[in-house]
Amino acid sequence: MRTTIDIPEELLKEVMKITGASTKSQAVKLVLEEKIAQNKRKRLISMKGTIDLDLDLDISRDRK
Repeated sequence: MRTTIDIPEELLKEVMKITGASTKSQAVKLVLEEKIAQNKRKRLISMKGTIDLDLDLDISRDRK
């Protein structure tokens, strides 16, 4: 999908340098993917302790 956005040139150059991206499109894509992954990790961490995972494998595998 093509989108026209105004990104400061210095900011884009810094992102390309940090990520090692060879194109502007690649740099933007990498940053967006990283931000999505970061948010998913935060959501998982916030769920810590809220799910009861007390499983008995013998019962689950019909071993009595």
